[in-house]
Amino acid sequence: MTYLFDTLLHAVLLLAAPPLFLGVINKTKAFFAGRMGPPLLQVYFDLFKLFRKGLLLSRTTTWVFLAGPAAGVVTALGAGILVPFGHHAAPLSFTGDVLLLAYLMAMGRFLTAAAALDTGSSFEGMGAAREVTFSSLAEPATFLGLVALARVSGSLSLTPMLAGLDAGHMAVLVLIAGAWFLVLLAENCRIPFDDPNTHLELTMIHEVMVLDHSGPGFGMVLYGAAIKLFVMAALVLDVALPLDSGHTLGNWVLFAAGMAVLSVAIGVIESTMARVRLVTVPKLLVCACLLSAFAVVMLVRP
Repeated sequence: MTYLFDTLLHAVLLLAAPPLFLGVINKTKAFFAGRMGPPLLQVYFDLFKLFRKGLLLSRTTTWVFLAGPAAGVVTALGAGILVPFGHHAAPLSFTGDVLLLAYLMAMGRFLTAAAALDTGSSFEGMGAAREVTFSSLAEPATFLGLVALARVSGSLSLTPMLAGLDAGHMAVLVLIAGAWFLVLLAENCRIPFDDPNTHLELTMIHEVMVLDHSGPGFGMVLYGAAIKLFVMAALVLDVALPLDSGHTLGNWVLFAAGMAVLSVAIGVIESTMARVRLVTVPKLLVCACLLSAFAVVMLVRP
C-alpha cells in the first residue's frame, strides 16, 4: 500500500509540480526586483493558453520540427520515472537504469537541436551548436558524479544510488552536489550560463533554438523544459539532502521543502548575478567536472 501511494504521489509531482517550481523561481526574482511579479501559477496559465492556440509551421520544416518538442516532454518524463524523489524508490528501477537516464537526456537534447536545425535558420543553428558544445562539457561532470555514487552504494541502479544515501560520505556528497548544481544551471540555460528571458540572438543559447515554435509546439517546449529542470533539481536534492525521517510522509515533506528551497536558491542566483560571457561558460563547466573528479579521487585513494 505504501509503495502504491509513493508511486502515485511521484507521478502527480512529476506531471504537475514542474510549472510550480518555475513559478517559485519567478516570484523570488520579482521579490528581489521590488515588484509583485506574475502570479505563482502563471506558468500553468501560459501553458493552457499555448495549448489552445493554433500551430504555425514553416514550409521548410519537416516532421523533425514536430518531433523536437514531443521528444523534450517524453524524454524528461522518462527520466523522471527513473529518478527517486527523496528517500523513496523510483517507479521504475533496474540495474543499469543510470545509462538509460543518460541516453534519455541526450536524446531529448539531440532532437531539440535537430528541430532547430530543421528550420534552416542560421540563428537557430547557432543556438543548437552552442547547446551541444556546452552539454558535451557538462556531461562528464554528471557521469563522474554517478561513478562516485556507484562506488559509494555499490550499485548501478539510481534508486540504491540516490534514495539510500546517508551522511557517511558528506565531503563526497558536497562535491557532487556542487558539480551537479552547476550542471543544472547550464543544462537548463539559467543564469549565469544563459538568460531564459533574453531575446538578443547573439547571446541566446536555448531560447534561440525555439524561436520558430508556436502554439501547442511551444507549449510542449516549455513544459518539457520545466520537467527537465524539476528532475535535475531532484537529482541535486537527493545528493545534497541525504536525510531520512524514518516515515514515508515525513520524507515527502522533506523533499517538498528541499525543492522549495532549491527553487528559491535559483531565483536568488538569477537576481544577484549577471550572465557571464560565453567564453567563461566552458571554464565554469570544467570546474564542475573537477568537483566530480575530486569526489571520485576521494573514494579511490589508498
